[in-house]
Amino acid sequence: MSGSSLSNRGDGAAEPLQMSVHAMQRLDLAAEATQRRTTLGRWKLLLVELACAAPVLASYFTYYVIRPEGRSNYATLIEPAREMPAQLPLMDLDGRAVEARSLRGQWLLVVAAPAACDGACEKRLYAQRQLREMTGRERDRIDKLWLVTDTAPIRPELRAAMAAPPATQVLRVSAADLAKWLAPAPGESLDAHLYLVDPMGRWMMRAPPQLEPNRFKRDLDRVLRASSSWDPPGR
Repeated sequence: MSGSSLSNRGDGAAEPLQMSVHAMQRLDLAAEATQRRTTLGRWKLLLVELACAAPVLASYFTYYVIRPEGRSNYATLIEPAREMPAQLPLMDLDGRAVEARSLRGQWLLVVAAPAACDGACEKRLYAQRQLREMTGRERDRIDKLWLVTDTAPIRPELRAAMAAPPATQVLRVSAADLAKWLAPAPGESLDAHLYLVDPMGRWMMRAPPQLEPNRFKRDLDRVLRASSSWDPPGR
């Protein structure tokens, strides 16, 4: 009797152990399957991103690398292009916050200057408007942006001029915050240039301080042609 009892107790102890081993094996298999699905999903996402980026990369390769002999750029190319900070603290003229990502989707001709906007600043704002119109049918791919680098009021007549169609978007951002993205040429001030930003929010070109619109337009035409396959008009 005692032997039978011991035998039964031994069988009972073996069964839970065996079940535990099988359970652990199932958990390991499930974990491996989950890991495989995760890895496969990441590869699929990467392939999708590469497919979307391919036209953009090709156009930049064409512009930056495959250059016809003898070509020289009037403006300075920013290599590599600088991404717009996601947390760039922008505000409209009524003090409302504006998300930096809302600026994406269009080429941007950017003037950065204090609200006082001296004669040189006004010339750049005029050249900004002129350049957009000079691109003809491509102008709907371009927006004009004035980044005001202080909190001073803008003269009513200048504010009205910025609102005249096609309107120039006017936003405020401190010079210190803006300097984390845009930069002047050595020895120049931030407000000395006209800056070109691509539709993905990357600063990629800077015009010289003494801007010659006709010469800058040639560079602008090149980037617009190089990007025409992936950048339709409008946001």
